[in-house]
Amino acid sequence: MTIEQQHRRPVIYQLLPRLFGNRNTTNTPDGTLEQNGCGKFDDISSNALKSIKELGTTHLWYTGIIEHAHLTYYSKYGIVKDYPDVVKGKAGSPYAIKDYYDVDPDLANSVPHRMQEFEALVRRTHDAGLKVIIDLVPNHLARQYVSDAKPEGVTDFGEDDNPSKAFQRDNNFYYLPGTTFQSPVTASGGERWEEDPAKATGNDCFKPNPSVNDWYETVKLNYGVDYQTEEKHFSPVPDTWKKMRDVVLFWASKMVDGFRCDMAAMVPVEFWTWMIDEVKRQYPSLQFIGEIYDTDRYHEFIFKAGFDFLYDKELFYNTMRGVITGNRPAIELTSCWQCTEGFQHHMVYFLENHDEQRIASSFFANDPWKALPGAVLMTTMQRNPLLIYFGQELGEKGMDKEGFSSLDGRTSIFDYWSPERIQEWTGKGNFQAENLLDEVRQLRKEYSTILNLSHQAPALVKGLFYDLSWSNVRNEAFNTSSLFAYFRYCSEQILLVIANFSDNDLDYRLHIPSHFFELAGLSDRFYFTGHDLLKKNKMIQFPAEVAQNAGIGGHLKKYSASVYELKYEIMKRG
Repeated sequence: MTIEQQHRRPVIYQLLPRLFGNRNTTNTPDGTLEQNGCGKFDDISSNALKSIKELGTTHLWYTGIIEHAHLTYYSKYGIVKDYPDVVKGKAGSPYAIKDYYDVDPDLANSVPHRMQEFEALVRRTHDAGLKVIIDLVPNHLARQYVSDAKPEGVTDFGEDDNPSKAFQRDNNFYYLPGTTFQSPVTASGGERWEEDPAKATGNDCFKPNPSVNDWYETVKLNYGVDYQTEEKHFSPVPDTWKKMRDVVLFWASKMVDGFRCDMAAMVPVEFWTWMIDEVKRQYPSLQFIGEIYDTDRYHEFIFKAGFDFLYDKELFYNTMRGVITGNRPAIELTSCWQCTEGFQHHMVYFLENHDEQRIASSFFANDPWKALPGAVLMTTMQRNPLLIYFGQELGEKGMDKEGFSSLDGRTSIFDYWSPERIQEWTGKGNFQAENLLDEVRQLRKEYSTILNLSHQAPALVKGLFYDLSWSNVRNEAFNTSSLFAYFRYCSEQILLVIANFSDNDLDYRLHIPSHFFELAGLSDRFYFTGHDLLKKNKMIQFPAEVAQNAGIGGHLKKYSASVYELKYEIMKRG
């Protein structure tokens, strides 16, 4: 068995099927499905999956799979219509779930066979050697939740609730007795969603009239916490716990390999501990990825709740974004691994996802190439999972004004649309690099090179990490504001990774502490030769004693990073 097969790290590729396969280029702002089109399950073909896998990915996160509220009517198929004052955009939010036991009918060529089409996509994905991740949205549901596809014996969320009670352990929702819901938006045509009594809104808004900045299209699920008294009622197990566990088991039975758990910290950790344990008894390899933003709770959600992985937005993403944009010094990246020392392998590193602004947008770096040093460091610093957002590797800008989504540097999750770079790649249906402009093709090749290297280089697959920036803080010949450097090493290989985030080429002299030579079991009497595996910067050569004393001299091009594979030979004394 190869190193790659033994230690293959998760590299997750997130895509929205609604946008990914859409070949309609009309792009009418606030357009309907009929006007702008919509990608289908079948558009994610074997060719597409092969191309995605060749990028170096191991998992596909399909966003927007489960049926959610939207304004395309499917009444003739028994699906109740939604109301525009509680739906964001024509296509709706994938995080306002309307039926937990069904898939989005927009994504099907044949609506009556939509589940079979999804199951076929899962099989195609597995046949391509990739695992399947979908979203689990446990904190909230669409204001109108009606399951027309639930298995026999399943009761809808809220169906047995007592709405006269603000809180009751086995109510699925929180109620505001004596009030009626008031949407912050006025829908054209006069149709309004009626809710009496009003329910609490998904972002813990306990008012009947949420603002436009609240998650007004959703209702908060009740896991047994009385928000008035802050008392927890977890024994016996609340009804919502059982219902959500059964939802997870349902999708696990569809051969889904994992869940990206939306706003996981808004749900009691006690529920996660119970549910993950229950589910993994039947599906031990099922993976759970938590969207957590409170760094003080990372340890709790990994070691108590049992999450396999957590988002690392607050530490890695925020720091790396600041470094890429020149608003933070590169030396601050040291704190990213220090704060998660001992459990870095549980943290998911990313530079883009559906919530964040595109690197190539004017709101972020305005140039996808400026992020290449960050992508190299993201891939080589640790052995943890990585996340790539579809189009990131193509330099997708996210600078469209799609409709509900304004001009904000994000690719809309609320509108029917066809992003430019995705369209260029997928438009012909063959998913070949020849479809792309030269610069775009080269950018994708850069991502492919570094992602695949992370599966192949022994030092990246199983090696240790040694930060060099901390020992060069007082080194005037090494600019720690723009440069970051470290070793990845094992018995078979030593790699020196060094990145330049500056818009200028930089010369440097890098001091290497004798401590590293001791850890790596190296003599201080040998000669290094360094060859850049990324072919970005020139080979480096130096004796070890110079590295410890005077420092390694080198030159880095602007917005570049090198992964030097160091070869060495013992020097003769005297």
